[in-house]
Amino acid sequence: MAQGTNSISSPVRIGICAPSTPFTRDAANRVIALAAETHPQAELIFDEQCFYVEGHFAGSDKQRTDSFVALANDPSIDAIWFARGGYGAARMAEAAIAQLESTAKGKTYLGYSDAGNLLGALYRAGIGEVAHGPMPTDIGRENGEHAIGRALDWIVHRHTNALEPGLISGQKHAAFNLMTLAMMTGTRLIPDLRDHILIVEEISEYLYAFDRAIFHLCSNLATHGLTGIKLGNVSDITENDRPFGESPEEITRRWCEDSDIAYLGRSEIGHDIENRIVPFGLLKF
Repeated sequence: MAQGTNSISSPVRIGICAPSTPFTRDAANRVIALAAETHPQAELIFDEQCFYVEGHFAGSDKQRTDSFVALANDPSIDAIWFARGGYGAARMAEAAIAQLESTAKGKTYLGYSDAGNLLGALYRAGIGEVAHGPMPTDIGRENGEHAIGRALDWIVHRHTNALEPGLISGQKHAAFNLMTLAMMTGTRLIPDLRDHILIVEEISEYLYAFDRAIFHLCSNLATHGLTGIKLGNVSDITENDRPFGESPEEITRRWCEDSDIAYLGRSEIGHDIENRIVPFGLLKF
């Protein structure tokens, strides 16, 4: 896939909030320094809320909601980059979406993992350009600067070489963490995935839990008109006291067949530095 030529020369102001769990100032400084070196057009604005701590969360539900809403409604901000996942976005996504103004529709929104709750809710509401891809937290991974660079390549320049290589022009796509999407199924956050290639990935789950989540997802989406399902990386599988007996791909194939959903193979997304960008909706390049 060739690199795109749609580069943005004017400064791109990227607002960063933490809808789930806290970020650290040290990690934020590392991301800012890297961006200054590799993408000088990008101005990274870490909202103070990223560093709040209230139990498990990056501040209260209201603080996380207010941070996201303020950035999304700020006309001087071009893109919203979610700092990290964990858990928490589901607790504030619906309230946040209800407060967004027309300005929010002109922004790019990027994240993955638990941020999928907000990505799904935004896409459902038809707000902004939504994409699954690396987050600032990936700076903590070995060679994580590659993931950060890929995210900024997309936000700042729309470089097509940042995209998942199996994406198809003229086709609708969406991508989620499996457990996040399975828990969204049946709620007011899940978007209409009719005619989409749905890509899912997972990390740190027992294979029986992966099996349970794929069963739940396929059973619920069987009549929703998916084009098909692709499987991303399934990493750091938790060892059970007895072997499960099937691989993640075998599990996915079985439940797709059971639900009459096309299984379309593998994809380069996941909780790792090779996580590629998947824009939601109809892809044109």
